[in-house]
Amino acid sequence: MKYILKIFNARFLRVSVITITLLALTFILKSIIDIKPIPQTLIPDASDIRRVRVLDRNHEPLTVTYQNEWNTHDYVPLYEIPEFIQQIFIIAEDKRFFHHSGIDRLARFNAAWQNLRAMGGVRGASTITEQVIKMIHPRPRTIWSRWLEGIEAEVLERGFSKAEILEFYLNEVPYASNRRGIVQAARYYFDRDIDTLSRKEMLALAALVRAPSRFDMRRDPGNINAPVKRVALLAIKNGILNEKEAAETIKEEIRIKDTGLPVEAGHFVGFILDNPDNLNYVKKGELITTLDSSIQKTAKTILDNHMATLSDKGVKNGAVLVVDNRTREINAWVVNGTRSADVQASWIDAVTAPRQPGSTLKPFVYALALEKGWSPATIIDDSPLSEAVGNGLHVYNNYSRIHYGNLPLRQCLGNSLNIPALKTLMFTGVKSFLLCLKDIGMQSLEKQPDFYGDGLVLGNGEITLFELVQAYATLASQGLFMPLKMISDEIPETGGRVRVFSPEAASLIGNILSDSNARRLEFGSGGVLNFPVQTAVKTGTSNDYRDAWAVGYTDDYTVGVWMGNLDRAAMNKITGAKGPAIVLRSVFAELNRNKETRPLYLSPKLVQADVCRDTDLMDDGNCLTVSEWFIPGSTPDKTSTSEAPKEEIVAMIQPSPGLLLAMDPRIPDDHEAFLFSLSGVRNRSKVEWYVDNNLTAVTETGDYLWPMSRGGHTVLARVIAADDKIKSETQPVTFLVK
Repeated sequence: MKYILKIFNARFLRVSVITITLLALTFILKSIIDIKPIPQTLIPDASDIRRVRVLDRNHEPLTVTYQNEWNTHDYVPLYEIPEFIQQIFIIAEDKRFFHHSGIDRLARFNAAWQNLRAMGGVRGASTITEQVIKMIHPRPRTIWSRWLEGIEAEVLERGFSKAEILEFYLNEVPYASNRRGIVQAARYYFDRDIDTLSRKEMLALAALVRAPSRFDMRRDPGNINAPVKRVALLAIKNGILNEKEAAETIKEEIRIKDTGLPVEAGHFVGFILDNPDNLNYVKKGELITTLDSSIQKTAKTILDNHMATLSDKGVKNGAVLVVDNRTREINAWVVNGTRSADVQASWIDAVTAPRQPGSTLKPFVYALALEKGWSPATIIDDSPLSEAVGNGLHVYNNYSRIHYGNLPLRQCLGNSLNIPALKTLMFTGVKSFLLCLKDIGMQSLEKQPDFYGDGLVLGNGEITLFELVQAYATLASQGLFMPLKMISDEIPETGGRVRVFSPEAASLIGNILSDSNARRLEFGSGGVLNFPVQTAVKTGTSNDYRDAWAVGYTDDYTVGVWMGNLDRAAMNKITGAKGPAIVLRSVFAELNRNKETRPLYLSPKLVQADVCRDTDLMDDGNCLTVSEWFIPGSTPDKTSTSEAPKEEIVAMIQPSPGLLLAMDPRIPDDHEAFLFSLSGVRNRSKVEWYVDNNLTAVTETGDYLWPMSRGGHTVLARVIAADDKIKSETQPVTFLVK
């Protein structure tokens, strides 16, 4: 029996030894398999970033995201973290941090004893190093996980210094609402940087890490008082605070503040991120743009304040774009000065929304005319103009409905007169003008020339504020087109630079648009458009007051302002001069503040000469003269009007063939009249008007106000010479009056 027991005991011992050995080997092998490698660096890898953070030119954030795995955007080195915060976190989380090698075995023993006495888990004993491991290698909360974390913590301590581990911990420790690190937490709760926090706020950050959700101060700020008091007592015990300092700190009131971005630029950011090519310039998860937060804030404040004064005028939306002329960098992109009542419209980017530009395109047709041989002294006839449209008649008028007769190009552009602009377009051609507009970036004008017709110069197409400012920046840059720049590191392609206008033509347009005397007929020589620093200014208003514009440039900046309603509702008689021009003036005042300014560029190749005020001829000593600038080769070579003027062909302007007119029921029939008009007739000429083959009237001009009568009619006119012979006769024109 003893022998059998001896054999059994020997076998049991061998089996036990083998079993224990196998278990130990399994344990070791399992540990080796489950232990994860320690990273080569504790600096978060920017390649892991899921969402890019967009910054302005001075690295001010334009967007904030907390959807990345690591905090890379608000990571600060340890030497920038206040010493008090470092001390508080160490005594609250791992008081023997500088004395252990990754595991605090004494703390683990004490925690195990307390948990055993409480018959449950009441306390953990993870060191800061082990918490770092938990962040790097997240695992389910099990005893096996604690074992692995202990091993990895000791490996981590051998690979990195205490300072590196503490720095990572303070930058990555998780808080509520996906915030990581004390910088993000300080901004989330207090909207301040860590070096501006009070002692109690620093204690609160240390207390929160134990249970960020349970003690979340945004839900109930009072919940944090007990944990803060506990940390304060630890501070007294460890000599960081004395009792008086601790008592004063505990009494402090914690005020939770709503966080917000330093600057609002959501539409600008959206425009950038919608272009995948811009992501090629992302570095370490950040995209640095050309926007200047200070200019952005200033422009937004100005727009908001002025639009508030227009709230009773039906103005709900506005936009401002500011561009640096030398670099073509966008410095401000402001959208929606006030919230639109139309929620859907508020999502529209007013900078990139196509709208009718009103008169803002006129400078470009005049620039094209200057390139084709005209000069600022070229005389244009501002007289009534009409155009047949089907069986109807479209009558063109100036905004004031005043016609000024013969005027030099300078005054026609300065006063933004419609009829001279149309006649200039007739000289350049619609096709050439449309190609010119596309050359300066107005790609929204995608229809054929026939679609727009003469109305193109008056703004019947649709363009964006972005395109308009880009085009005016071309004038400001001596006629050289270059796409606007939004990314700081982007290098503009040389192929994107296009010479559209000569420096001479471009500088003449700037000289005219900055000349207060050139606009006095319609705008007065003073007023809101007369800037203290030489500024080329143009306003525009679309039909039915749906869009109001003001755009201008100095030597340094080009600025555009739009006001209107993104739901396309009409405003209450708000014009470019009444709304946007005031914002434009205010923005330029801020841009020029405390800055040395320069006049607009004027090409040294331009020639100055005296010409007759009422003609485009050189001074012959017998006329009132004005001094004007000319592109070389465009200076008038005639000094008198002795040469007989060429006769124009006499033709019926209106009525046009097949014209359909209607009597106005609101006016008595015997008071209604229609203007017959001829071209090529000089004043003091005898004109006979025949209606339905009957001589109806004789005039001394090419105009006759005919008393209307219903029915079909035919009209012709004869110009009679001094000897009473017929000098010329028009073709009969048939029309109908209903």
